[in-house]
Amino acid sequence: MEKKRSESYRRAKRRVLKEKPTKVRTRRDPELAALVALRDKDIDTSDISEVTDWSKAVVGKFYRPIKEPVTLRLDADVLAWLKSEGPGYQTRVNALLRDAMNGSSARIHQRK
Repeated sequence: MEKKRSESYRRAKRRVLKEKPTKVRTRRDPELAALVALRDKDIDTSDISEVTDWSKAVVGKFYRPIKEPVTLRLDADVLAWLKSEGPGYQTRVNALLRDAMNGSSARIHQRK
């Protein structure tokens, strides 16, 4: 039995390029090129103060893992609870699953 398609859904046709895409070449800044050519020991960092207090450093601040779109079926009461905490329920689902993966996974596997 063939799956019924929605009338509002129409598969888009791919556009075929008649010409090859043009490569864009940018001119490299000569000053930047000179810096790239320098060896680490030849770079003067005397005007940069050394950081000695790392107490306010944030680990992983710029780390953004690759996200994968998924479809997930949750019980209505669980979803209502997640949404009741305010915006960002999908982020909370991810955090809960990450906590389970990192810390509580041993307990989850023992239930089997």
